[in-house]
Amino acid sequence: MISSSPAQTFRVAALYRFASLPEHEALRTELATFCCKRGIRGTLLLAAEGINGTVAGTPEAIEALIEHLEKMPALKGLEVKYSTASEMPFHRMKVRLKKEIVTMGVPEVDPVNQAGTYVEPAEWNTLISDPETVVVDTRNAYETAIGTFSRAMDPETETFRDFPAWAERNLNRLKGRKIAMFCTGGIRCEKATAYMKLIGVDDVYHLKGGILKYLEEVPAEESLWEGECFVFDERVSVRHGLEKGEATLCRACRHPLTPQDRASPLFQEGIACPHCAESRSEADRARYAERQRQIELAEKRGDRFPIGTPVGKQDA
Repeated sequence: MISSSPAQTFRVAALYRFASLPEHEALRTELATFCCKRGIRGTLLLAAEGINGTVAGTPEAIEALIEHLEKMPALKGLEVKYSTASEMPFHRMKVRLKKEIVTMGVPEVDPVNQAGTYVEPAEWNTLISDPETVVVDTRNAYETAIGTFSRAMDPETETFRDFPAWAERNLNRLKGRKIAMFCTGGIRCEKATAYMKLIGVDDVYHLKGGILKYLEEVPAEESLWEGECFVFDERVSVRHGLEKGEATLCRACRHPLTPQDRASPLFQEGIACPHCAESRSEADRARYAERQRQIELAEKRGDRFPIGTPVGKQDA
């Protein structure tokens, strides 16, 4: 178990870069060893199109990792968003090889050379306040459920693989318009803009650094963000200043829960929530109830991660 003392916090780094990385397979063992030696935990994904991941460790360890990655010519200019956590938010360190660092399933998409135009957080409000701009949230439905930008279109996708079909269905509404796209850390919307250009939508923009960078840099009193931002670790959500949010996770269906969700009569800790209560069988409920009992017993013993399952639903 890794926990912090009153004087210590963990630094969380959400990072990615689209780049030509043909040698990615050879990096797997090197990066896993580098991180494990320094107590870093989280997940890094490697593919021929670049690197993506979120990791946490001491500030010194995370600084060393970012410096190590930046020394690789292909990864110079890495997009990184930092936040903090009072306890280690990951179970273990994983370095995985993938066909894509964020899975869309369209091989022709080239985010290295064809992505849309970056928009800095300070300029984002002006862009999305223009009534002629179509604002598109490229995240999945369980993420948008707890927060998004005002006026944003929600594709209501289950995974990022569903996005191309949604874009094709809505092509007549999007073509010839100014399109502003956003996501959690910038990676999905960057790839989505490349796909939009592939299908003939050319005037596309994406929020540099994603929602996380916006929440870090834009003052709350000037913000057009509504709600909280889902993150793929034990914090579940963050809000302005990247402070931990109020959302928790339903351990039955993995859907993020607002305080209103938890106040619902359909909510039972670890067993059901308003999003899944009517779709679970009695056998499911019995299984979840036993798991919850084991979690509570483990927590009484002081176990930090009593159940070895990752938080959230990650596109794979």
